[in-house]
Amino acid sequence: MRKKTPQISSLKRTLTMLEEVVADGGQSNVSTLARSADIPVATAHRQVTTLVEEGYLTPVGRGRHVAGARLLRLLQRLDEKQLIVNVAAPVLHRLAVRVRTIVQLGTLENEMVTYRLKIGQGAAELFTQVGMQLEAYCSGMGKVLLANLPREERDAYLANGPFVALTPRTIIDADALARELDLVAGQGYAIDDGEVVEDLTCAAVPIRRPDGGVPAAISVSQSVTGRRISQEDLVDLLRATAREIEQVAFNRA
Repeated sequence: MRKKTPQISSLKRTLTMLEEVVADGGQSNVSTLARSADIPVATAHRQVTTLVEEGYLTPVGRGRHVAGARLLRLLQRLDEKQLIVNVAAPVLHRLAVRVRTIVQLGTLENEMVTYRLKIGQGAAELFTQVGMQLEAYCSGMGKVLLANLPREERDAYLANGPFVALTPRTIIDADALARELDLVAGQGYAIDDGEVVEDLTCAAVPIRRPDGGVPAAISVSQSVTGRRISQEDLVDLLRATAREIEQVAFNRA
C-alpha cells in the first residue's frame, strides 16, 4: 500500500495567507489578516514579503496588499482591465504623492468612461467616484480612449450624437470633436480644458498594450486657481507612469 505523500505545512500556511490577502482586497493590513487566519504575525510578514518579491502580491500602502501582476496573469478568466487596475494602484499612488493632486484611471464601456481608480489630494472634493461613468467626449481620459478606437468605431461614435455641453468649453460639434480626436491620436495625449468642470483642467495619456490597443487611460486633474504644474511636465510624468504600468501589466522588458 502506497504511503500518503506528506503535506508541506509551511506551503499550506503561505497559500492560506495568499487567499486571505486576495479575498480581503487590500482593506486590512498583514497583522490583522494573520490573526484572523491564526498564523503567527512574524511568519505572515515573511510570507507576504516573499509573495511581493515574486510578483504574486502588490503593496498598496499602510501594510495592505492586493493581487499582484504575476498572480493575475495566472487567472485565465481575469478581466484585462482589472489586471491593469491592480498593477496601476501603487504606481498611481506614487504619482499622486509627487503631483499633490488628483490622479485617475478609466476604461471605456458602452461609449462611457468608467472610473476605476481615484487617488490623491482633493480626491474627496471632486465629483467623480470609482465605479461611476461619464460621457467620454468631454474628459481627457475619454478623449484618449475614443481617439484610440478603430476608425470605424470612432466614426460610429461621432455619428451617434448629440453631444451636450457641460460647460461653455465643451466640444459639442461632431466635426470639431473629430478633429480633436485626430489631434489626440497624433500627439499621444489629451487635454480637458474646463470641458467637464469650468475651473478644472486635466491631462491624460493611454495605457497601451504591445499590440497597440488602448484598454485604459490615466489622468492628472488640477484646479485652474491652485498649484499649477505645466502641461508639458504633466504629460511627461503621465507618460513615464504609463510606461511603468505597461511594463508590469504586459510583461514588457
